[in-house]
Amino acid sequence: MSQTENLLVAPDVLSRVLSRGRATGAEFSEVFVEDKRSTSASLDDGKVEQVSSGRDRGAGIRVIKGDTTGFAHTSDLSEKGLLAAAEAAAAAASQGGGGVNTVALGAVVRHPVNTVQKWPDEVAKRDKVALLQRVNAAARGVHKAIVQVSAGYGDSRKRILIANSDGVLAA
Repeated sequence: MSQTENLLVAPDVLSRVLSRGRATGAEFSEVFVEDKRSTSASLDDGKVEQVSSGRDRGAGIRVIKGDTTGFAHTSDLSEKGLLAAAEAAAAAASQGGGGVNTVALGAVVRHPVNTVQKWPDEVAKRDKVALLQRVNAAARGVHKAIVQVSAGYGDSRKRILIANSDGVLAA
């Protein structure tokens, strides 16, 4: 896998977004992108009560000019959406001015937390429910006095990317 492969936003797009954030003369701009997938399930008295999954993703853009900080966020991770958010953050941090500041990003710095054999979102929901059912059976098997079991399951996978006008690109 190359350093820039599988990033949430392409480095060239990030560079243009950061430059747009500094276009009114700001000293600093930063992009924070997050993509989170989650699943939850509950089992009560041997019955699956609920199974749900979701995805939250978006970006926040911060622009600093002097003592003023502008911030904007968007769930539109397209270049157009990110540029619009950068303009909004720059406008919030500045009342005019102008100029173009080219941002050259450094090499991607990856921070692997651990080695994962299989990501939670790669496991079928039926397998997650089956795990709850095994928990239910194991709990009931401890003693005949156990007549009700409640169990819950949850997982999430969060990916983030941070880039700023100092050249930082971390994922």
